[in-house]
Amino acid sequence: MRDQLGLPGNGERLDRPRRGAAPRVRRRALLTAAALGSALTACSVPPPRRTDPPPDPAPGFPISTGWRALLMQILAHPDDDLYFMNPDTRLAVDAGTPLVCVYLTAGEADGVNRVPGAPRPAPDKGAYSSARHQGLRQAYATLLGLERFAPWETSVAELDGGRRAEVNTLTAGARRVELVFLNSAMHTGRHRPGLPSLWQDRRLVLRTVVADGSPLTRAGSYTYDGLVDVLAGLLEDYRPTVVHTLDPDPDIQRSPEAVRRADSEQPGYSDHPDHTAAACFAWAAMIRWVARTTARGGDVPGFVTTSYRGYYNRHWPKNLPPVVLSAKAAHLVPYGGSPDWECGNAAGCGDYNVGGDRPLTNRKGWVRSTHHRYPGARVAVSADPDGRLAAHAVLGLRVVRWRETEPGSGVWGPPHDLGGGPLAPVLGSTTTAGGRLLLFGLRFAALGGHGGDNEREIVVLEQRAPGGGFLAWRGLGTPSPGPDGGRRIGVPVAVTAPDGRIHLFVRNAEKGLSTRVREGDGRWSGWRDMGGGEVQDGFSAVVDGEGRVHVHGAGHHAVHHWTQDGPGHALTARTQIDAGPVPGTPPAALPAADGSVDLFYRAEAGAALVSVHAGGTAELPGSDGYGPVTAAVSPHGPALLGRSGEGLLQLRTAAGVLMRTGGRAALDGPALHIGEAGRPTVAGLGTDALPWLWRP
Repeated sequence: MRDQLGLPGNGERLDRPRRGAAPRVRRRALLTAAALGSALTACSVPPPRRTDPPPDPAPGFPISTGWRALLMQILAHPDDDLYFMNPDTRLAVDAGTPLVCVYLTAGEADGVNRVPGAPRPAPDKGAYSSARHQGLRQAYATLLGLERFAPWETSVAELDGGRRAEVNTLTAGARRVELVFLNSAMHTGRHRPGLPSLWQDRRLVLRTVVADGSPLTRAGSYTYDGLVDVLAGLLEDYRPTVVHTLDPDPDIQRSPEAVRRADSEQPGYSDHPDHTAAACFAWAAMIRWVARTTARGGDVPGFVTTSYRGYYNRHWPKNLPPVVLSAKAAHLVPYGGSPDWECGNAAGCGDYNVGGDRPLTNRKGWVRSTHHRYPGARVAVSADPDGRLAAHAVLGLRVVRWRETEPGSGVWGPPHDLGGGPLAPVLGSTTTAGGRLLLFGLRFAALGGHGGDNEREIVVLEQRAPGGGFLAWRGLGTPSPGPDGGRRIGVPVAVTAPDGRIHLFVRNAEKGLSTRVREGDGRWSGWRDMGGGEVQDGFSAVVDGEGRVHVHGAGHHAVHHWTQDGPGHALTARTQIDAGPVPGTPPAALPAADGSVDLFYRAEAGAALVSVHAGGTAELPGSDGYGPVTAAVSPHGPALLGRSGEGLLQLRTAAGVLMRTGGRAALDGPALHIGEAGRPTVAGLGTDALPWLWRP
């Protein structure tokens, strides 16, 4: 494999274990998943006692593919999935993908399940946890199209380390949902947050909460390693092809103390501390799963990830149009339930403070958006010199390449491991003036609990020759150095200018734009802060007809713009583009025929696709939907790829709007490629973590 990839001999690993038989797979009854931790800031404590095999970025491992599609969601609280991961979850379930939800905490809070407008009841943590579990059963029964009080199968899962958890299972024909309740306490005995403390304190033992009516009657406990082991075991046994997590590195948010408390956020960051901890534990478990499997000679597990912003939604323009929002909020109604319902659960029939129209009237507006932590294309498509397409994506936290078996066949050959992990799920890409592909990733350089290092870095992989093998991975550092800011960076975006320079752009910890530039001789500049206002992640970078590089990002009130005074000049921040409406999605940009740049995006809380050109704004009919849009230049005019209101991929070209109605369910981040004949091709990943092609 190393020869096929064209890797230099000095890149050989010396400590790789000898390949052997496939690893022994442990089977359990029904399993529950574990909590993953939230590092808030690094502190000086002894390193953890356990030593895992280190993540191995070297290429050449065999990739395990062909698993049955399965989605696993790792969550802090009951309702995190309903607030932050829908409509993606619903689309996967509607497509027939089995779903396993792992809830790390009991969600018991202060034990008060308060009905708005009614007297405050006495605290009862076991009852409140049970009521929230019942709310989830009601919500997922409704999502499966069943009656909300449909009976669930209840069982006990035997987990790693002798731990146990309650599992609820519901099937509707070929569709299936499993809810796994680890039920760790939300607070320690000293009233510190439970999961965040478990991530930081290697001496902590965190107790579990026994929910009323559960088949479990005795409390258990978790240590840091125990929780990661349980989750890694669940991943190994369920073998999900898609893993949903919360945000491991939320934005810095310097709110006044009163505002922070009202927004339920952790000090300094735009999310609940449990969300951050759960996401860090999840990523630590995925890294442990891959590292242990490959260290004992097994194949790299074939799965993809998506991480979701949480209370971040409070601070930015909302991005779901009314029809999509209505469907999303509707699933919170049965979760909230009512004390008047006869659900059969004596402890309560839902989380009463959430039901009815309260998610829509809540000033925090969490339900009104679904934001991916790593927005952008998860597939990078290139054309080899022989006419075959090649697709590159992050699989098993590593970059994998597939090639068409024949030019235009639409059939992918086997996957080839290019290494680089552990990586976030979105890749940046560009080609040199000579046609060599460069892939950029956001790497989890370190993810150590117990106060260990928690670092991210930008990395690059460069082709030796067009269509050929690759050089070794190279680190490009971070635009926000430091133990805390370095974690808050975004996904890389790159573009090649006509003068041969490669411009790399990354959102920095201060929510602005930073850049590095590679000269024609291959030397990289240092990181430079571009200034400008706060923007969301998901930049577009494009070169106009005069050879100037432009970068656009979605701000709080308008599109932010950086460009050059002339080709080859340094980029500078420009006046915000406020001719169009407030952007609800990242803008896509294309060079216009008159030398300017056209922008395409959906307005705040809007369904229509908006075009902004030279100060004028227009809505493009027939392209209503939600989520970001990908744009590409074709000989016949702009090609625009997005999602309809029902979640189907739709492609707008000069010939009209075409809908992808067949094939496997499409994940976020499909790529749009225009061939030499001007024919558009869409490439993406399905819920089975395998690539597909759509040539409309």
